[in-house]
Amino acid sequence: MPSRRKVISYFAALGSLAALGAFFKAKFFPAPSSEVATGGAMIKERFPLSFQWPTQEPFLFCVHHHDLYPEGTKAFGPEKHLLAGRDMGQDFEGKDGFRMYHGEEVPGFPVHPHRGFETITVVRKGYVDHADSLGAAGRYGEGDVQWMTAGSGVQHSEMFPLLKSQDRNTLELFQIWLNLPKKSKTVPAHFKMLWSEQIPRVDVSEGKASVNLIAGNLGGKKALAPPPDSWAADSENEVMVLLVKLEKGGAIRLPASKGKVNRTLYFFDGEELELNGTKLAAKTGAALESQVELEVKSSVGPAEFLLLQAKPIGEPVVQHGPFVMNSRDDIVRTIQDYQRTGFGGWPWPRNDMVHGDTIERFAKYPDGRIEKPQKT
Repeated sequence: MPSRRKVISYFAALGSLAALGAFFKAKFFPAPSSEVATGGAMIKERFPLSFQWPTQEPFLFCVHHHDLYPEGTKAFGPEKHLLAGRDMGQDFEGKDGFRMYHGEEVPGFPVHPHRGFETITVVRKGYVDHADSLGAAGRYGEGDVQWMTAGSGVQHSEMFPLLKSQDRNTLELFQIWLNLPKKSKTVPAHFKMLWSEQIPRVDVSEGKASVNLIAGNLGGKKALAPPPDSWAADSENEVMVLLVKLEKGGAIRLPASKGKVNRTLYFFDGEELELNGTKLAAKTGAALESQVELEVKSSVGPAEFLLLQAKPIGEPVVQHGPFVMNSRDDIVRTIQDYQRTGFGGWPWPRNDMVHGDTIERFAKYPDGRIEKPQKT
């Protein structure tokens, strides 16, 4: 089980991120807005994109990691001279184009607990090594998605090993936190892999627009099933997680939602987008009216955006670092449970587990089953 100092340090860091997220929500989503953009896009709020992105309920957190790591050593980290001048263990500054985060030798997030929500980790470039208190493990990346239901409680580590010793190790990923309703906050922990080869892709606009369909339905295609207790498992909740790439002149239409849901678009790469004819500048997000059909077009050049959509859960949210419950009493019980049980303890020989130097994607589940991506 990790040291008390490490856990408190991690709680403090996540508490700071949670406070930052609350600030962003208060600033950019203060109340429902009646601003109606030209063309009926119904842009309710706009906000700049930096490291952590504002979210709307039931999404709790969204962060875009993009680190230009150098060549790796035999220990799967940068050369030691590149670590000078960093706040090791809390390195979020981006010195020399990369962060070590909570890693001391290997970048990433050594063992830490979660309860009461889900993490959706979308890895566009590079690799993540997973290990958890259930005895599960994995290495995924290059387009893969890991969807983990923390439920009643799990410890896990997420490390970013620098596997290439003769080339740079670029890492790019999104981590999204999706809340669980009260009835599901104490379900057994669970994780599954959505391998890049199996994630449905929707191509439209004569090949100038493509969508990676991580959650939801679009263009007659249905995403792979999420974990069984996820808010996304019920189609009535209209959960969508889309990664969209447009070439110059490409466009995509997103249907109006059936009910009142929260829809947020994050324009993270490119020069300019048009939302029903209304321009959206680069590195900008937008909270959108969902019950309006939306055409997103790129007239200037290539562009990429992430879209998150879901029906709100509508229950109280009380967060303490990596725990998200419905009341302060729930949080107190969670901390007591973690102190007593360690959510199953830590079965691994190190807190920042790395799974060797072979560049191979795999998942090992708690029952011992090994899964690898299948060629399509």
